Amino acid sequence: MSDFSTSRVLGRSGLVCGRLGLASSYGGSPRGFEAAFEQGCNYFYWGSMRRKGMGDAIKTIASRKREKLTVVLQTYSRVALLTELTLKKGLRDLKLDYADVLLLGWYNKKPSEGFLEKILKLKEKGLFRKLAISCHDRPTFREYISDARFDLIMLRYNAAHRGAEREVFPFLDQTTSKPGVVSYTATRWSTLIDPKLTPKGLKTPTAVDCYRFALSNPHVDLCLTGPATDAQLEDNMKALRLGPLSPDEMSWIKEVGDHVHKLTSKKVFTNPFMQRHE
Repeated sequence: MSDFSTSRVLGRSGLVCGRLGLASSYGGSPRGFEAAFEQGCNYFYWGSMRRKGMGDAIKTIASRKREKLTVVLQTYSRVALLTELTLKKGLRDLKLDYADVLLLGWYNKKPSEGFLEKILKLKEKGLFRKLAISCHDRPTFREYISDARFDLIMLRYNAAHRGAEREVFPFLDQTTSKPGVVSYTATRWSTLIDPKLTPKGLKTPTAVDCYRFALSNPHVDLCLTGPATDAQLEDNMKALRLGPLSPDEMSWIKEVGDHVHKLTSKKVFTNPFMQRHE
């Protein structure tokens, strides 16, 4: 594999998507998102912040190529009725009949069976097609990996937070039916691309370097990017053409990541879903 330009099947979900997923939290124009779609980025995460730019792009693309578009709607609700209302509102706003993915956000403990039964009834009604779940307690992912009801898992993974290599990825190798793996926070809330936090004598990574790091791991099917501008999105797309990091580049970015983690590990980030560049 010389680059990341080839789409990948997202595990047992069966969804076929480009390697960079698009998140709406920061901005971007309909034109920018539509251009990214034409370059193969068809995973649209209209999640934490449902911004108009991405919403308008989804409506335009869906009117022409709905079958090639993967739309992800998210809920943090722990109440099935509220989840249904949030999902239906998102579909109305986007003028869609269904979401390709419903993401249950921030479940550090497995949802109750009663809740899951009600959510899966929404799937039976055709309101969504695949179920995803995110989590900040990495050992919990072992349960999600072994439960075929979860088609995708979404986890934090970057050069400063590599715990998934020990606590999540090995369990993917122990099952013949793996969920799709979506990573986010590639830049670690922009701390990895902050020159003030880079060790002396080392180059500061770019956002593109950070995406390449995540995608270089064979267990990561797709990495989210949350551009604030069309220029950022266009720049981020370079990760697809450049492909995996070399061994020397991998050693360098891990050294930067370890340093950044040590400097900032006590800092509290109020919302780990809301970070520049995702």
